[in-house]
Order: sequence, then C-alpha cells, then structure tokens
Amino acid sequence: MTLKLYVDRMSQPSRAILIFCRVNGIDFEEVRVDLSKRQHLSPEFREVNPMKKVPAIMDGRFKLFESHAILRYLACVYPGVADHWYPADVYTRAKIESVLDWHHSNLRQGAASFVLHTALAPALGLPLDPKVAAQSEMLLSASLAKIESFWLKGKGRFLLGNLQPSIADLSFVCEIMQLEVLDEEIRSRILGPHKKVLKWIDDTKNATQPHFDEIHTILLKVKEKLKKMSSAGGSSQTNVSNKSVLPSKI
Repeated sequence: MTLKLYVDRMSQPSRAILIFCRVNGIDFEEVRVDLSKRQHLSPEFREVNPMKKVPAIMDGRFKLFESHAILRYLACVYPGVADHWYPADVYTRAKIESVLDWHHSNLRQGAASFVLHTALAPALGLPLDPKVAAQSEMLLSASLAKIESFWLKGKGRFLLGNLQPSIADLSFVCEIMQLEVLDEEIRSRILGPHKKVLKWIDDTKNATQPHFDEIHTILLKVKEKLKKMSSAGGSSQTNVSNKSVLPSKI
C-alpha cells in the first residue's frame, strides 16, 4: 500500500519529511491537511493523529505522528536510504538522537515562538506579545550560537562534524527556514552574526536540491504576500494577519 503523508507545507516538520522522501526516492501520496481551514481538527484526521497536529503518516495500517519519530521510521524501514541520514552505528546514532532531543526545547521553541509573536499571532485571533517575542528571540539567538559553537564542531560541513547530512540537519534547517516569512531586516539581524550557520544552511540546501527549493516555494509566496500587505497598509510586519499560516505542527 502507498505511504500516505498527512502534511501542510507551511509546517516546518512537514517540509522536512517531504524533502526526505523525495531525496531518498520513497514513493508516497501527499495528503494535504489545510491548517488554515482547521482540517487538523476534523474527525477524519483525528483517526490518523488523535493529537490533531501535522505531520502524520499512514503506512498500510501503521499510523505514526511526531516528525522526528517519522524520520527515524522512514530511514529504518525503506530500502535505499543512505546510511548517513540515520547511521546504523549505535554511537553515531546516539549523538544524532541527542541533537534531535535538544531541538524541541531550544531551536524549535525559540524559532516558532518568535515567528508567531512577531508576525503570525493575529492569524489565530491572538494579540501580538512583544515581551514574548523578545524572550523568544533571545532563545533563538542562543540556540543559533550553540549550533555554531557546539553542534557544528569538527571538520565536516554538517551537524556533529559529519561529512553528509543527517535527519537532524534537515529538521533543523527546515525550522530555520520559517524565518523567511519575516522582514529581511529582522532575518538578517538574527542570522547575520552566525556565518557558520549560514554556510551550513546553504550546504544542507545544496545536498537536498532540487527538492528543498520546490518544497519551500510556499514560504517565498507568503513572504511576497506579507511584503505587499505591509506596503499597501503602511504597517509593520508585526501587524500583519495571514490566515494561511498556522502553527499547528510537531
């Protein structure tokens, strides 16, 4: 039976799974769960993922959610996936697991919260909170500094000094790409000081092309829409409401 991916391309982890499957030649059916239409709250989707978040998969009768778990599963089950994505060596794999565990309470928490409280909160009917945005920016910047000083140590171009990307590289970079919806000035302020991170982002993109750019096209469209809305309304980005962007993903 065909592997089904329940995703919304505005979801960072959804994009990581889509790119992973494309790069590794895994056949799948993309089932869009439109977050802007609250489809993740439907009874039909709750049968797939009772947590009501994307991404989720159905492989035959087997259902799975949580993006890191899905990436591990795909890397282990599907033949032809290169070993560097999720190495068989137990010590290398354990180190990748440590990176993935670090992700959720550091980079992901900082990036998702910062983007939400800088631009996207109105889409959920929530007020923007500059205080939370400032705190989130601090966590995001600290996370980027830690990636640069610790996780990118070694001679390799990728996390943990590896010569080729792992599922952690893909997950992290898709997370950081969400900053593309923000003003260029804001993005440059956050990423500009981290030259090694910027080089690693480019290396991960290049290792997964042409699929990386194709899957991320949606962010470029949203970015252009935000620019036009800002120009037309004369308002700052933090006053823009965009109902096509909803942070209901894992």
